[in-house]
Amino acid sequence: MPLKNTMFPGDAWRRQAIENNQYTIFPDTPVFRFSGRMVVEPDGPLRRRRHHWASRDMQDKIEKRQGKITKKSVDALAIDATLWDDTLKGFGVRRTSAGAAYFVKYRVGSGRSAQQRMATIGRHGSPWTPDTARARASDMLHRARMGEDPSRDTKIGADELTVAALCDLYVKDCETRLIPGKGRPKKPRTLETDRSNIERHIKPLLGARIATRVEQVDVKRFQDDVAAGKSKKREKTRPRGVANVRGGKGIAARSTALLAAIFAWAISQKYMKSNPAKGVTLFKSNEITTYLKLNETDQLGKALHQAERDWLDWEAECTAAQKDQRPLPPRRGENPVALCAILVLAMTGARKMEILALRWDWVDLERGVLLLPDSKTGKKTIPISREVAAIIDAQPRFNGNPFVFVGHQAGKHFVGLAHVWERLRAKAGIPHVRLHDLRHSFATNATGAGDTLVKVARMLGHADIRTTKKYAHLPDDPLRASVEANSTRISRALGRAALPNVEVTASSGSAKVIDIATRRPNSA
Repeated sequence: MPLKNTMFPGDAWRRQAIENNQYTIFPDTPVFRFSGRMVVEPDGPLRRRRHHWASRDMQDKIEKRQGKITKKSVDALAIDATLWDDTLKGFGVRRTSAGAAYFVKYRVGSGRSAQQRMATIGRHGSPWTPDTARARASDMLHRARMGEDPSRDTKIGADELTVAALCDLYVKDCETRLIPGKGRPKKPRTLETDRSNIERHIKPLLGARIATRVEQVDVKRFQDDVAAGKSKKREKTRPRGVANVRGGKGIAARSTALLAAIFAWAISQKYMKSNPAKGVTLFKSNEITTYLKLNETDQLGKALHQAERDWLDWEAECTAAQKDQRPLPPRRGENPVALCAILVLAMTGARKMEILALRWDWVDLERGVLLLPDSKTGKKTIPISREVAAIIDAQPRFNGNPFVFVGHQAGKHFVGLAHVWERLRAKAGIPHVRLHDLRHSFATNATGAGDTLVKVARMLGHADIRTTKKYAHLPDDPLRASVEANSTRISRALGRAALPNVEVTASSGSAKVIDIATRRPNSA
Protein backbone atom coordinates (compact mmCIF):
# COMPACT_ATOMS: atom_id res chain seq x y z
CA MET A 1 0.00 0.00 0.00
CA PRO A 2 1.33 3.48 -0.78
CA LEU A 3 2.28 5.75 2.09
CA LYS A 4 0.78 9.09 1.03
CA ASN A 5 1.96 11.08 4.02
CA THR A 6 5.48 9.76 4.42
CA MET A 7 7.95 12.64 4.77
CA PHE A 8 11.72 12.81 4.69
CA PRO A 9 14.05 15.41 6.21
CA GLY A 10 14.10 18.54 4.07
CA ASP A 11 10.92 17.55 2.24
CA ALA A 12 8.89 20.66 3.04
CA TRP A 13 9.02 21.49 -0.65
CA ARG A 14 6.83 18.43 -1.30
CA ARG A 15 4.18 19.19 1.31
CA GLN A 16 1.97 21.16 -1.07
CA ALA A 17 2.17 18.42 -3.68
CA ILE A 18 1.22 15.76 -1.14
CA GLU A 19 -1.75 17.79 0.07
CA ASN A 20 -2.90 18.10 -3.54
CA ASN A 21 -2.45 14.34 -3.96
CA GLN A 22 -0.19 14.87 -6.97
CA TYR A 23 2.17 12.00 -6.29
CA THR A 24 2.66 9.00 -4.06
CA ILE A 25 5.71 7.64 -2.27
CA PHE A 26 6.08 3.89 -2.32
CA PRO A 27 8.00 1.87 0.26
CA ASP A 28 11.11 -0.11 -0.67
CA THR A 29 11.85 2.36 -3.45
CA PRO A 30 15.38 3.52 -4.33
CA VAL A 31 15.85 7.11 -3.21
CA PHE A 32 18.57 9.41 -4.47
CA ARG A 33 19.69 12.60 -2.73
CA PHE A 34 20.47 15.76 -4.69
CA SER A 35 21.41 18.98 -2.86
CA GLY A 36 19.67 17.78 0.32
CA ARG A 37 16.41 16.90 -1.45
CA MET A 38 14.95 13.48 -2.14
CA VAL A 39 13.45 12.22 -5.36
CA VAL A 40 11.82 8.84 -5.91
CA GLU A 41 13.04 6.56 -8.73
CA PRO A 42 10.72 3.51 -8.72
CA ASP A 43 11.43 0.45 -10.81
CA GLY A 44 9.06 -1.09 -13.35
CA PRO A 45 6.31 0.55 -15.39
CA LEU A 46 5.65 3.22 -12.75
CA ARG A 47 8.84 4.91 -13.90
CA ARG A 48 6.81 6.48 -16.71
CA ARG A 49 5.04 8.62 -14.11
CA ARG A 50 8.21 10.03 -12.63
CA HIS A 51 7.33 13.53 -13.84
CA HIS A 52 4.25 13.41 -11.54
CA TRP A 53 6.36 12.71 -8.46
CA ALA A 54 9.18 15.24 -8.83
CA SER A 55 8.99 18.94 -9.39
CA ARG A 56 10.34 20.47 -12.58
CA ASP A 57 13.53 21.73 -11.02
CA MET A 58 14.25 18.25 -9.65
CA GLN A 59 13.76 16.71 -13.11
CA ASP A 60 16.36 19.12 -14.44
CA LYS A 61 18.71 18.02 -11.69
CA ILE A 62 18.14 14.40 -12.65
CA GLU A 63 19.00 15.14 -16.28
CA LYS A 64 22.05 17.22 -15.35
CA ARG A 65 23.54 15.25 -12.53
CA GLN A 66 27.29 14.89 -12.75
CA GLY A 67 29.85 12.43 -11.60
CA LYS A 68 32.72 10.31 -12.71
CA ILE A 69 31.64 8.13 -15.61
CA THR A 70 32.88 4.67 -14.73
CA LYS A 71 31.66 1.18 -15.48
CA LYS A 72 30.05 1.02 -12.07
CA SER A 73 28.19 4.32 -12.48
CA VAL A 74 27.03 3.36 -15.98
CA ASP A 75 25.71 -0.03 -14.80
CA ALA A 76 23.85 1.68 -11.93
CA LEU A 77 22.29 4.28 -14.23
CA ALA A 78 18.50 4.17 -14.24
CA ILE A 79 16.43 4.12 -17.43
CA ASP A 80 15.89 7.57 -18.98
CA ALA A 81 18.61 9.00 -16.73
CA THR A 82 21.65 10.92 -17.96
CA LEU A 83 25.05 11.23 -16.30
CA TRP A 84 27.47 13.97 -17.30
CA ASP A 85 31.16 13.41 -16.71
CA ASP A 86 32.62 15.84 -14.18
CA THR A 87 36.15 15.59 -15.63
CA LEU A 88 35.38 16.25 -19.32
CA LYS A 89 32.77 18.90 -20.01
CA GLY A 90 30.34 17.84 -22.76
CA PHE A 91 30.89 14.10 -22.33
CA GLY A 92 27.91 12.12 -21.05
CA VAL A 93 26.12 8.79 -20.99
CA ARG A 94 22.39 8.10 -21.11
CA ARG A 95 20.48 4.89 -20.53
CA THR A 96 17.30 4.03 -22.39
CA SER A 97 15.31 0.83 -22.57
CA ALA A 98 17.68 -0.29 -25.34
CA GLY A 99 20.79 0.21 -23.16
CA ALA A 100 23.36 2.86 -22.30
CA ALA A 101 25.09 4.97 -24.94
CA TYR A 102 27.90 7.54 -24.76
CA PHE A 103 27.53 10.92 -26.42
CA VAL A 104 29.23 14.29 -26.63
CA LYS A 105 27.74 17.76 -26.67
CA TYR A 106 29.77 20.49 -28.38
CA ARG A 107 29.78 23.81 -30.20
CA VAL A 108 31.46 24.22 -33.57
CA GLY A 109 33.85 27.12 -33.06
CA SER A 110 33.88 29.43 -30.05
CA GLY A 111 31.41 31.80 -28.48
CA ARG A 112 27.78 31.48 -27.51
CA SER A 113 26.71 32.19 -31.08
CA ALA A 114 28.33 28.94 -32.24
CA GLN A 115 25.79 26.27 -33.13
CA GLN A 116 25.35 23.62 -30.43
CA ARG A 117 25.19 20.00 -31.56
CA MET A 118 25.18 16.52 -30.10
CA ALA A 119 26.67 13.31 -31.50
CA THR A 120 26.50 9.74 -30.29
CA ILE A 121 29.82 7.99 -29.77
CA GLY A 122 28.57 4.45 -29.33
CA ARG A 123 26.70 1.97 -27.20
CA HIS A 124 28.18 0.91 -23.86
CA GLY A 125 30.11 -2.30 -24.33
CA SER A 126 33.01 -3.45 -26.49
CA PRO A 127 34.67 -1.49 -28.01
CA TRP A 128 33.19 1.47 -26.14
CA THR A 129 34.16 1.54 -22.47
CA PRO A 130 34.14 4.68 -20.30
CA ASP A 131 37.84 5.22 -21.04
CA THR A 132 37.68 4.70 -24.82
CA ALA A 133 34.50 6.79 -25.07
CA ARG A 134 36.09 9.58 -23.01
CA ALA A 135 39.14 9.58 -25.31
CA ARG A 136 36.90 9.78 -28.39
CA ALA A 137 34.87 12.58 -26.82
CA SER A 138 38.03 14.51 -26.01
CA ASP A 139 39.17 14.24 -29.64
CA MET A 140 35.78 15.36 -30.96
CA LEU A 141 35.65 18.32 -28.59
CA HIS A 142 39.14 19.36 -29.67
CA ARG A 143 38.15 19.24 -33.34
CA ALA A 144 35.00 21.22 -32.58
CA ARG A 145 37.03 23.96 -30.86
CA MET A 146 39.20 24.16 -33.99
CA GLY A 147 36.07 24.86 -36.07
CA GLU A 148 35.63 21.34 -37.50
CA ASP A 149 32.31 19.52 -37.16
CA PRO A 150 33.05 15.99 -35.89
CA SER A 151 29.53 14.84 -36.83
CA ARG A 152 30.60 14.86 -40.47
CA ASP A 153 32.40 11.63 -39.76
CA THR A 154 30.10 10.34 -37.00
CA LYS A 155 26.36 10.83 -37.42
CA ILE A 156 24.11 10.53 -34.41
CA GLY A 157 23.66 6.82 -33.81
CA ALA A 158 25.25 5.90 -37.16
CA ASP A 159 27.12 2.94 -35.69
CA GLU A 160 23.86 1.52 -34.32
CA LEU A 161 21.54 2.53 -37.17
CA THR A 162 19.51 -0.40 -38.46
CA VAL A 163 18.67 -0.95 -42.10
CA ALA A 164 15.00 -0.30 -41.32
CA ALA A 165 15.78 3.07 -39.70
CA LEU A 166 18.10 3.94 -42.59
CA CYS A 167 15.30 3.21 -45.08
CA ASP A 168 12.93 5.48 -43.16
CA LEU A 169 15.49 8.31 -43.24
CA TYR A 170 16.00 7.75 -46.97
CA VAL A 171 12.28 7.91 -47.80
CA LYS A 172 11.81 11.02 -45.66
CA ASP A 173 14.71 12.72 -47.41
CA CYS A 174 13.44 11.75 -50.88
CA GLU A 175 10.15 13.53 -50.23
CA THR A 176 11.91 16.90 -50.35
CA ARG A 177 15.39 16.30 -51.83
CA LEU A 178 15.81 17.37 -55.46
CA ILE A 179 17.07 14.77 -57.91
CA PRO A 180 20.44 15.87 -59.35
CA GLY A 181 20.02 17.05 -62.93
CA LYS A 182 16.22 17.18 -62.75
CA GLY A 183 15.59 19.88 -60.15
CA ARG A 184 12.62 18.06 -58.60
CA PRO A 185 12.03 15.40 -55.96
CA LYS A 186 10.95 11.87 -56.76
CA LYS A 187 7.49 11.38 -58.18
CA PRO A 188 4.81 10.23 -55.71
CA ARG A 189 4.25 7.04 -57.72
CA THR A 190 7.99 6.28 -57.64
CA LEU A 191 8.11 6.91 -53.90
CA GLU A 192 5.10 4.66 -53.46
CA THR A 193 6.93 1.87 -55.31
CA ASP A 194 10.05 2.43 -53.19
CA ARG A 195 8.01 2.25 -49.98
CA SER A 196 6.38 -0.97 -51.17
CA ASN A 197 9.74 -2.63 -51.88
CA ILE A 198 11.13 -1.40 -48.55
CA GLU A 199 8.19 -2.51 -46.40
CA ARG A 200 7.57 -5.81 -48.20
CA HIS A 201 11.07 -7.03 -48.99
CA ILE A 202 13.95 -5.03 -47.50
CA LYS A 203 12.65 -4.60 -43.96
CA PRO A 204 11.39 -8.18 -43.46
CA LEU A 205 14.72 -9.68 -44.59
CA LEU A 206 17.33 -7.07 -43.57
CA GLY A 207 15.52 -4.50 -41.43
CA ALA A 208 16.89 -5.67 -38.07
CA ARG A 209 20.52 -5.72 -39.23
CA ILE A 210 22.91 -2.90 -38.27
CA ALA A 211 23.51 -0.98 -41.49
CA THR A 212 27.25 -0.60 -41.01
CA ARG A 213 27.61 -4.34 -40.46
CA VAL A 214 25.90 -5.42 -43.67
CA GLU A 215 28.36 -7.05 -46.07
CA GLN A 216 28.28 -7.87 -49.76
CA VAL A 217 27.43 -11.49 -49.06
CA ASP A 218 24.36 -10.31 -47.13
CA VAL A 219 23.15 -8.29 -50.12
CA LYS A 220 23.68 -11.27 -52.44
CA ARG A 221 21.75 -13.50 -50.05
CA PHE A 222 18.99 -10.86 -49.88
CA GLN A 223 18.56 -10.92 -53.66
CA ASP A 224 18.49 -14.71 -53.70
CA ASP A 225 15.95 -14.83 -50.86
CA VAL A 226 13.59 -12.36 -52.58
CA ALA A 227 13.87 -14.32 -55.81
CA ALA A 228 13.12 -17.55 -53.92
CA GLY A 229 10.00 -15.99 -52.39
CA LYS A 230 11.09 -15.78 -48.76
CA SER A 231 9.40 -12.37 -48.46
CA LYS A 232 6.23 -13.66 -50.11
CA LYS A 233 3.04 -13.05 -48.17
CA ARG A 234 -0.59 -12.01 -48.47
CA GLU A 235 -1.48 -8.77 -46.70
CA LYS A 236 -4.56 -6.62 -46.34
CA THR A 237 -4.21 -3.15 -47.85
CA ARG A 238 -7.73 -1.70 -47.63
CA PRO A 239 -11.00 -2.73 -45.99
CA ARG A 240 -11.70 -4.77 -49.13
CA GLY A 241 -8.24 -4.90 -50.64
CA VAL A 242 -5.61 -7.61 -50.48
CA ALA A 243 -2.06 -7.56 -51.86
CA ASN A 244 -0.25 -10.73 -52.87
CA VAL A 245 3.45 -10.06 -52.30
CA ARG A 246 5.38 -12.37 -54.61
CA GLY A 247 9.03 -13.09 -55.22
CA GLY A 248 10.87 -13.61 -58.47
CA LYS A 249 14.05 -12.39 -60.11
CA GLY A 250 12.47 -9.19 -61.39
CA ILE A 251 11.35 -7.84 -58.02
CA ALA A 252 14.57 -9.18 -56.46
CA ALA A 253 16.69 -7.14 -58.87
CA ARG A 254 14.62 -3.99 -58.35
CA SER A 255 14.69 -4.31 -54.55
CA THR A 256 18.45 -4.88 -54.58
CA ALA A 257 18.96 -1.86 -56.82
CA LEU A 258 16.90 0.22 -54.38
CA LEU A 259 18.96 -1.13 -51.47
CA ALA A 260 22.15 -0.09 -53.28
CA ALA A 261 20.70 3.41 -53.80
CA ILE A 262 19.84 3.64 -50.08
CA PHE A 263 23.39 2.68 -49.12
CA ALA A 264 24.81 5.19 -51.60
CA TRP A 265 22.63 7.90 -50.05
CA ALA A 266 23.81 6.82 -46.58
CA ILE A 267 27.42 7.33 -47.70
CA SER A 268 26.63 10.85 -48.93
CA GLN A 269 25.04 11.59 -45.55
CA LYS A 270 28.05 10.19 -43.65
CA TYR A 271 26.05 7.35 -42.11
CA MET A 272 28.24 4.75 -43.82
CA LYS A 273 31.70 4.65 -45.36
CA SER A 274 31.22 1.93 -47.99
CA ASN A 275 28.42 0.45 -50.06
CA PRO A 276 28.03 -3.31 -49.43
CA ALA A 277 25.81 -3.61 -52.53
CA LYS A 278 28.61 -2.47 -54.82
CA GLY A 279 29.73 -5.31 -57.06
CA VAL A 280 26.56 -7.38 -56.61
CA THR A 281 25.35 -8.58 -60.02
CA LEU A 282 21.63 -8.00 -60.40
CA PHE A 283 19.39 -10.62 -61.90
CA LYS A 284 18.52 -9.87 -65.50
CA SER A 285 14.81 -9.31 -65.89
CA ASN A 286 13.08 -10.65 -68.98
CA GLU A 287 12.53 -7.88 -71.51
CA ILE A 288 8.88 -7.36 -72.32
CA THR A 289 8.38 -8.14 -76.01
CA THR A 290 4.59 -8.14 -76.18
CA TYR A 291 3.10 -5.97 -78.90
CA LEU A 292 0.09 -6.10 -81.17
CA LYS A 293 0.66 -7.87 -84.47
CA LEU A 294 -1.28 -6.86 -87.57
CA ASN A 295 -3.96 -9.53 -87.15
CA GLU A 296 -4.28 -8.74 -83.42
CA THR A 297 -4.68 -5.04 -84.18
CA ASP A 298 -7.50 -5.92 -86.56
CA GLN A 299 -9.14 -8.10 -83.89
CA LEU A 300 -8.89 -5.28 -81.35
CA GLY A 301 -10.45 -2.82 -83.76
CA LYS A 302 -13.41 -5.12 -84.38
CA ALA A 303 -13.87 -5.63 -80.62
CA LEU A 304 -13.84 -1.84 -80.07
CA HIS A 305 -16.50 -1.23 -82.72
CA GLN A 306 -18.68 -4.09 -81.46
CA ALA A 307 -18.44 -2.84 -77.85
CA GLU A 308 -19.51 0.63 -78.97
CA ARG A 309 -22.48 -0.68 -81.00
CA ASP A 310 -23.62 -2.88 -78.09
CA TRP A 311 -23.47 0.12 -75.73
CA LEU A 312 -25.51 2.32 -78.07
CA ASP A 313 -28.11 -0.44 -78.56
CA TRP A 314 -28.31 -0.92 -74.79
CA GLU A 315 -28.84 2.81 -74.24
CA ALA A 316 -31.66 2.80 -76.81
CA GLU A 317 -33.28 -0.19 -75.10
CA CYS A 318 -32.99 1.56 -71.71
CA THR A 319 -34.69 4.66 -73.09
CA ALA A 320 -37.57 2.56 -74.49
CA ALA A 321 -37.88 0.59 -71.26
CA GLN A 322 -38.11 3.78 -69.20
CA LYS A 323 -40.73 5.15 -71.55
CA ASP A 324 -42.80 1.97 -71.27
CA GLN A 325 -42.02 1.64 -67.53
CA ARG A 326 -40.41 -1.73 -68.02
CA PRO A 327 -37.35 -3.15 -66.16
CA LEU A 328 -34.07 -2.04 -67.58
CA PRO A 329 -32.20 -4.65 -69.66
CA PRO A 330 -28.77 -5.91 -68.51
CA ARG A 331 -25.90 -3.74 -69.59
CA ARG A 332 -24.06 -4.58 -72.79
CA GLY A 333 -21.01 -3.11 -74.43
CA GLU A 334 -18.52 -0.68 -72.91
CA ASN A 335 -18.62 2.99 -72.00
CA PRO A 336 -17.69 5.04 -75.12
CA VAL A 337 -15.52 7.31 -72.93
CA ALA A 338 -13.34 4.32 -72.01
CA LEU A 339 -13.22 3.12 -75.61
CA CYS A 340 -12.11 6.56 -76.81
CA ALA A 341 -9.41 6.65 -74.13
CA ILE A 342 -8.11 3.27 -75.35
CA LEU A 343 -8.04 4.52 -78.93
CA VAL A 344 -6.05 7.59 -77.91
CA LEU A 345 -3.60 5.40 -75.96
CA ALA A 346 -3.10 3.17 -78.99
CA MET A 347 -2.55 6.07 -81.40
CA THR A 348 -0.29 8.24 -79.22
CA GLY A 349 1.81 5.76 -77.23
CA ALA A 350 1.10 7.80 -74.10
CA ARG A 351 0.95 6.41 -70.60
CA LYS A 352 -2.44 5.55 -69.12
CA MET A 353 -2.64 8.35 -66.54
CA GLU A 354 -1.31 10.91 -69.03
CA ILE A 355 -4.52 10.38 -71.02
CA LEU A 356 -7.02 9.67 -68.24
CA ALA A 357 -5.88 12.74 -66.25
CA LEU A 358 -5.77 14.93 -69.38
CA ARG A 359 -7.38 18.36 -68.85
CA TRP A 360 -8.92 20.62 -71.43
CA ASP A 361 -6.45 23.36 -70.53
CA TRP A 362 -3.63 21.12 -71.74
CA VAL A 363 -5.17 20.42 -75.19
CA ASP A 364 -4.19 22.54 -78.19
CA LEU A 365 -6.18 21.17 -81.12
CA GLU A 366 -5.02 23.90 -83.52
CA ARG A 367 -1.37 22.99 -83.10
CA GLY A 368 -2.17 19.30 -82.63
CA VAL A 369 -0.36 18.83 -79.32
CA LEU A 370 -1.08 17.87 -75.73
CA LEU A 371 0.91 20.10 -73.36
CA LEU A 372 1.39 18.17 -70.11
CA PRO A 373 2.84 20.36 -67.33
CA ASP A 374 4.15 17.27 -65.59
CA SER A 375 4.62 13.58 -66.29
CA LYS A 376 6.85 10.72 -65.20
CA THR A 377 9.78 12.41 -66.93
CA GLY A 378 8.72 16.00 -66.23
CA LYS A 379 7.14 18.51 -68.58
CA LYS A 380 6.04 16.79 -71.78
CA THR A 381 4.56 17.63 -75.19
CA ILE A 382 2.64 14.89 -77.02
CA PRO A 383 2.00 15.47 -80.74
CA ILE A 384 -1.34 14.07 -81.92
CA SER A 385 -2.75 13.19 -85.32
CA ARG A 386 -5.96 14.56 -86.85
CA GLU A 387 -7.77 11.35 -85.89
CA VAL A 388 -6.77 11.72 -82.24
CA ALA A 389 -7.69 15.41 -82.28
CA ALA A 390 -11.13 14.48 -83.63
CA ILE A 391 -11.66 11.87 -80.89
CA ILE A 392 -10.68 14.37 -78.17
CA ASP A 393 -12.79 17.16 -79.67
CA ALA A 394 -15.84 14.85 -79.70
CA GLN A 395 -15.70 14.28 -75.93
CA PRO A 396 -18.50 15.98 -73.96
CA ARG A 397 -17.64 18.95 -71.77
CA PHE A 398 -19.22 19.46 -68.35
CA ASN A 399 -19.19 22.52 -66.13
CA GLY A 400 -17.00 21.97 -63.10
CA ASN A 401 -15.14 19.03 -64.65
CA PRO A 402 -11.76 19.97 -66.16
CA PHE A 403 -10.97 16.48 -67.51
CA VAL A 404 -11.32 15.36 -71.13
CA PHE A 405 -12.38 11.81 -70.29
CA VAL A 406 -14.95 12.33 -67.56
CA GLY A 407 -15.94 9.74 -64.99
CA HIS A 408 -19.13 8.88 -63.15
CA GLN A 409 -18.33 11.18 -60.21
CA ALA A 410 -18.72 14.92 -60.63
CA GLY A 411 -15.42 16.68 -61.24
CA LYS A 412 -13.43 13.42 -61.60
CA HIS A 413 -11.81 11.69 -64.55
CA PHE A 414 -12.72 8.20 -65.73
CA VAL A 415 -11.55 5.32 -63.53
CA GLY A 416 -11.70 1.58 -64.05
CA LEU A 417 -10.08 1.48 -67.48
CA ALA A 418 -8.17 -1.68 -66.55
CA HIS A 419 -11.44 -3.60 -66.04
CA VAL A 420 -12.76 -2.39 -69.40
CA TRP A 421 -9.55 -3.53 -71.06
CA GLU A 422 -9.74 -7.00 -69.48
CA ARG A 423 -13.21 -7.56 -70.93
CA LEU A 424 -12.24 -6.05 -74.26
CA ARG A 425 -9.07 -8.09 -74.78
CA ALA A 426 -10.95 -11.28 -73.93
CA LYS A 427 -13.50 -10.54 -76.65
CA ALA A 428 -10.70 -9.65 -79.08
CA GLY A 429 -8.93 -12.94 -78.40
CA ILE A 430 -5.73 -11.30 -77.13
CA PRO A 431 -5.73 -12.13 -73.39
CA HIS A 432 -1.91 -11.88 -73.21
CA VAL A 433 -1.81 -8.21 -74.24
CA ARG A 434 -1.73 -5.67 -71.42
CA LEU A 435 -3.01 -2.12 -71.62
CA HIS A 436 0.56 -0.81 -71.38
CA ASP A 437 1.47 -2.97 -74.39
CA LEU A 438 -0.36 -0.45 -76.57
CA ARG A 439 2.61 1.82 -75.85
CA HIS A 440 4.97 -0.96 -76.93
CA SER A 441 2.95 -1.47 -80.11
CA PHE A 442 3.13 2.24 -80.95
CA ALA A 443 6.93 2.19 -80.66
CA THR A 444 7.16 -1.07 -82.63
CA ASN A 445 5.08 0.30 -85.50
CA ALA A 446 7.16 3.47 -85.57
CA THR A 447 10.48 1.59 -85.79
CA GLY A 448 9.01 -0.82 -88.34
CA ALA A 449 8.08 2.18 -90.51
CA GLY A 450 11.69 3.36 -90.45
CA ASP A 451 11.63 5.97 -87.66
CA THR A 452 14.86 6.31 -85.72
CA LEU A 453 15.11 5.49 -82.03
CA VAL A 454 15.81 9.16 -81.29
CA LYS A 455 12.54 10.16 -82.93
CA VAL A 456 10.60 7.37 -81.21
CA ALA A 457 12.10 8.37 -77.86
CA ARG A 458 10.82 11.93 -78.34
CA MET A 459 7.36 10.64 -79.30
CA LEU A 460 7.22 8.46 -76.18
CA GLY A 461 8.73 11.10 -73.91
CA HIS A 462 11.72 8.99 -72.83
CA ALA A 463 14.59 10.81 -71.18
CA ASP A 464 16.99 7.95 -71.97
CA ILE A 465 17.12 6.29 -75.38
CA ARG A 466 18.07 3.01 -73.69
CA THR A 467 14.53 2.86 -72.36
CA THR A 468 13.19 3.22 -75.91
CA LYS A 469 15.20 0.18 -77.01
CA LYS A 470 13.18 -1.95 -74.61
CA TYR A 471 9.92 -0.68 -76.12
CA ALA A 472 10.81 -0.66 -79.81
CA HIS A 473 10.64 -4.30 -80.89
CA LEU A 474 11.17 -4.78 -84.61
CA PRO A 475 8.34 -6.96 -85.98
CA ASP A 476 9.17 -10.19 -87.79
CA ASP A 477 7.55 -9.19 -91.11
CA PRO A 478 9.63 -6.04 -91.82
CA LEU A 479 12.74 -7.85 -90.59
CA ARG A 480 12.08 -10.81 -92.87
CA ALA A 481 11.43 -8.50 -95.82
CA SER A 482 14.76 -6.75 -95.19
CA VAL A 483 16.59 -10.09 -95.00
CA GLU A 484 14.98 -11.25 -98.25
CA ALA A 485 15.87 -8.04 -100.08
CA ASN A 486 19.45 -8.03 -98.81
CA SER A 487 19.95 -11.71 -99.61
CA THR A 488 18.65 -11.20 -103.14
CA ARG A 489 21.07 -8.33 -103.76
CA ILE A 490 24.03 -10.39 -102.54
CA SER A 491 22.92 -13.39 -104.61
CA ARG A 492 22.74 -11.30 -107.76
CA ALA A 493 26.14 -9.78 -107.02
CA LEU A 494 27.59 -13.28 -106.74
CA GLY A 495 26.12 -14.13 -110.14
CA ARG A 496 24.39 -17.19 -108.68
CA ALA A 497 27.50 -19.19 -109.56
CA ALA A 498 28.20 -19.74 -105.89
CA LEU A 499 24.85 -21.54 -105.49
CA PRO A 500 25.02 -24.33 -108.06
CA ASN A 501 22.32 -26.44 -106.48
CA VAL A 502 19.82 -23.61 -105.88
CA GLU A 503 17.69 -21.92 -108.48
CA VAL A 504 16.13 -18.56 -107.61
CA THR A 505 13.16 -17.26 -109.53
CA ALA A 506 13.78 -13.56 -109.91
CA SER A 507 10.14 -12.64 -110.39
CA SER A 508 8.73 -14.38 -107.34
CA GLY A 509 11.85 -14.48 -105.17
CA SER A 510 11.23 -18.19 -104.48
CA ALA A 511 13.97 -20.79 -104.36
CA LYS A 512 14.16 -24.54 -104.91
CA VAL A 513 16.84 -27.24 -104.92
CA ILE A 514 17.59 -28.78 -108.35
CA ASP A 515 19.86 -31.49 -109.62
CA ILE A 516 22.86 -29.75 -111.08
CA ALA A 517 23.49 -32.63 -113.48
CA THR A 518 20.23 -31.98 -115.32
CA ARG A 519 21.27 -28.40 -116.01
CA ARG A 520 24.82 -29.24 -117.19
CA PRO A 521 25.16 -29.29 -120.97
CA ASN A 522 26.35 -32.48 -122.67
CA SER A 523 30.01 -32.51 -123.49
CA ALA A 524 31.02 -33.16 -127.08
